[in-house]
Amino acid sequence: MVQSIPDDNALRLKVVFYRSERGNEPVREWLKSLSPDEKRIIGEDIKTVQFGWPLGMPVVRKMEPSLWEVRSRLSGWIARVLFTVKDGMMVLLHGFIKKSDKTPLDDLALARQRLAQL
Repeated sequence: MVQSIPDDNALRLKVVFYRSERGNEPVREWLKSLSPDEKRIIGEDIKTVQFGWPLGMPVVRKMEPSLWEVRSRLSGWIARVLFTVKDGMMVLLHGFIKKSDKTPLDDLALARQRLAQL
């Protein structure tokens, strides 16, 4: 009998972008607006979550039930990608540049709204 040994490098979550009813993918559009270095840093942090889930600080912080943030440190500022996990998928709901200590309520509300639409 052959027993499968779990691979620590195995993909734990598939990453998908939230898609609006009109077919827009706001996080993908936001990422496209960033510099190549910024995209690379955020992408690496998302990949860390994808392969290491479940994770905690400093890369991931739980915001509320079913809502987490990927915490990325860019040169000169901080980026956040709010996401949920559903059926083995990491659904990227909202991305933004954080300009204050607390997560802006508007950004949190937008992520909640998109989460409710899933």
